[in-house]
Amino acid sequence: MQDAVLEINNIEVIYNKAVQVLRGLSLRLPRGQIVALLGSNGAGKTTTLKAVSGLLALEDGEMTRGSVVLDGVDTARLKPHELVRSGLFHVMEGRRVFEDLTVEENLVAATYALTGRRATSADFDLVYEYFPRLHERKRGLAGYLSGGEQQMLAIGRALIARPKVMLLDEPSLGLSPLLVENIFTIIARINREQGVSMLLVEQNASVALAVAHTGYIMETGKVVIDGPAEKLAGDPDVREFYLGMAGEGAARSFRDIKHYKRRKRWLS
Repeated sequence: MQDAVLEINNIEVIYNKAVQVLRGLSLRLPRGQIVALLGSNGAGKTTTLKAVSGLLALEDGEMTRGSVVLDGVDTARLKPHELVRSGLFHVMEGRRVFEDLTVEENLVAATYALTGRRATSADFDLVYEYFPRLHERKRGLAGYLSGGEQQMLAIGRALIARPKVMLLDEPSLGLSPLLVENIFTIIARINREQGVSMLLVEQNASVALAVAHTGYIMETGKVVIDGPAEKLAGDPDVREFYLGMAGEGAARSFRDIKHYKRRKRWLS
């Protein structure tokens, strides 16, 4: 089995000391691979990323059980900024760039995540190689960028920090199909050329599975099925449950699929 750079082991998460969102969730991110985490709204995908990056407390959330292990180290005692300096970078949903700073100033801010060395021109050149549009706009305020350009900047900030693991939350959100294709092509290139491991949360299951090596599908806070991305993309149950190919347009629970009884081990 390939070495895992990130392991999530049987975690449970509650909000406001009452609402349970994750229920015994486990997954592993093999080093150098892309893992897609899929599921409908409310399944717990974003909560999973926040549990990994240590951001639950900001929303009155708490991991009450299980563990998250980053490169062999249990992260329970690490604060968010310590996780970043350990090689984890979370690209949050909604892009979250500093709108009043220029593109280049946004990138400079991300270099504080580097440990043991200062940022060099090569670090900035790497970002601009993947995102030439950012180089063209580097003196402009980030708040005036288009949605697609802001998403490029958000990923560029992660890249300049030279992470081991990149958490990507809905990178296609609000983008045109052409921009989505462009963004995901670059995500695949970064993974392939820089060796960055990626945990990818995405509503667009087809495009996510096209770039991922492995996929996990969540429902109501737990994984219901996982496997190689190519196999999941071709599985008739997955296509009916999640890829919108049920034939009648109505979304259905995985539990409602006719094959559920013989595959109930997925939910055990």
